[in-house]
Amino acid sequence: MSAPTVICPPDERAALDTFDRALRRAAAGVPSLLSLRDADGNEHRVDAADWCRAYRPGDAGLLDRCTGATLDIGCGPGRLTSALLGRGRKALGIDVSAAAVRLARARGALALRRDVFGPLPGHGRWEHLLLADGNLGIGGDPAALLRRCRDLLAPDGQLHAEQEPPGTGSWAGTATLHTTDGHAAAPLRWAQVAADDLAPLARAAALTVLSTWTEEGRWFATLAAG
Repeated sequence: MSAPTVICPPDERAALDTFDRALRRAAAGVPSLLSLRDADGNEHRVDAADWCRAYRPGDAGLLDRCTGATLDIGCGPGRLTSALLGRGRKALGIDVSAAAVRLARARGALALRRDVFGPLPGHGRWEHLLLADGNLGIGGDPAALLRRCRDLLAPDGQLHAEQEPPGTGSWAGTATLHTTDGHAAAPLRWAQVAADDLAPLARAAALTVLSTWTEEGRWFATLAAG
């Protein structure tokens, strides 16, 4: 059986290449800063090395809440997927990045190269979903992503999502991805969801915010159908 097609719009392939290159550099111990500039020109920086570590401060609460079969959406190099497997949990990571999937598998995580909006195993049966490290921005339409998560969850399943701090503002649309290694900027559909903007997005996706928490300066929420 052939694998489902990985969905990557042609105009975003350059961004995916930039992301892959940053992950490879970070995994090799080379500084690899990424900068995302939204439509208003605001810059949002991240170090790809954070994703390649075995643990990121603030991960504990996420991991503790995943007590059953978990789908790690946008798993990157598999930090959380691997940690869950190490705890004896059933976990699968998915990512559209080939470099991310290779790195995740190299650390022992079970990972597939898949688009969250494409065909996925366990549809409607996942006990937990993870959207960490800014992955509420995937696709540039948080409402659509939350609806998709609602479909992937089991009836009593839970989604654990990382948000931006309240008051930082939310945005969605086409941004540009930049690196510090001299490559040209690449367009990317992305979004940012601040903690004080999540509830109405959840309601539009037939989800309810069950709880929120902060840890190590990071903001999180657990959502469920209802």
